[in-house]
Amino acid sequence: MARKDNKGRNLRTGESQRSDGRYMYRYKDEITGKRITIYDMDLASLREQEKKVNKDMDDQLITDTSVKKLTVNGLFERYMATTNIRERTKKNYIGMWNHRVRNTLGNIRVVDFKTSHVRTFFSQLSDEGLAHSTIKGFYAMLNPSFEMAVADEIIRKNPVTGTLGDYGAPAKEKEALTLEQQEKLLKFVENSKVYKPHLPMMQIMFGACLRVSETIGLTWSDVDMKNREIHVGGQLVYYEGDEGYCFHDSETKTDAGIRTIPMTQTVYDAFRKQKELNLMLGLQSNVEIGGRSGFIFNTKHGRPIMPAGVNSFLKNIVNAYNKKETALAAQENREPELMPHISAHTLRHTGCTRLGENNVNPKVMQYVMGHSDAKITMNVYNHIAEMSHVENEMSKMNLPDAVPAVV
Repeated sequence: MARKDNKGRNLRTGESQRSDGRYMYRYKDEITGKRITIYDMDLASLREQEKKVNKDMDDQLITDTSVKKLTVNGLFERYMATTNIRERTKKNYIGMWNHRVRNTLGNIRVVDFKTSHVRTFFSQLSDEGLAHSTIKGFYAMLNPSFEMAVADEIIRKNPVTGTLGDYGAPAKEKEALTLEQQEKLLKFVENSKVYKPHLPMMQIMFGACLRVSETIGLTWSDVDMKNREIHVGGQLVYYEGDEGYCFHDSETKTDAGIRTIPMTQTVYDAFRKQKELNLMLGLQSNVEIGGRSGFIFNTKHGRPIMPAGVNSFLKNIVNAYNKKETALAAQENREPELMPHISAHTLRHTGCTRLGENNVNPKVMQYVMGHSDAKITMNVYNHIAEMSHVENEMSKMNLPDAVPAVV
């Protein structure tokens, strides 16, 4: 027979009623092994307490005070201390976290964190105009942190998994220069007394499809002029370290970034011209970074050019080109054919597009670009720049007239 209280109500397992009328519920803490008792004068109120206890039992949040006090900030710090990611990526994550998460989601206790918290956070970022790719970066920090909390039995379910959705603005499609634009731009630089010293670097970035960090990190020991090869084994990145903001010698973005790129004739000539320019203008490297020296592309102070410096002179070149083109178009009574905004990445992207237009094997393109996944090469970079190229490719589909069937 089921046990009953003094009102004839059935009592559940663990429940009992004392002689003074008080109800009590006894249970075992599965983590500590201790027997715990809770009391209440009302059976309904006692059972409300039981629900909370059972929920905590399910979520493994019983009596460990330090676990209950653990904040999302503390959880992220644990994750950063245990995860095996590149040092540069780790610094980027920490910077993003401190800027956006530390004083918002970061102060919430892990045991209190809900899916609605992260969805609200992503929605706010989206409303501020942040790109989907940026929000994806926050997801990449939060989700594995909470996965670790699940593995450590701090919580039973990850509240972040599946919350990314389509928050944020879609990534802008990367645009390559057309072949005509590329040729006109390089011709303008070649004929400019002000910008001509930048020509070799631009030709190398176009022709070898290098990242800007790989380009500014090149040393003369990386360039084999005899065998006409570029050995990409690292990169220079500029960020805040223990000594403040400065250059750091870093590994390539991925292991696939370590590669040897054969030089085209244009790239070979550009390196030869750059060496002459360095001697003539006194642009010799006088620094050592991470044990490497002899950097190819330097400022007048003998230090490698900063990525922002590359983008700055590209912006100036485009502005000067467009100013000249606008004036010329006015004289000829026509609409000016202006050059779009470009960055160092535009040169790399354009170089890859030229490879695609010349039917270079996709796996070769992937290798030259230093991508770990061929999908990145094909989906992100391999755009067809000119309608004429589309027409040429489609013309290959023209078949000879059908041969009459033999009766």
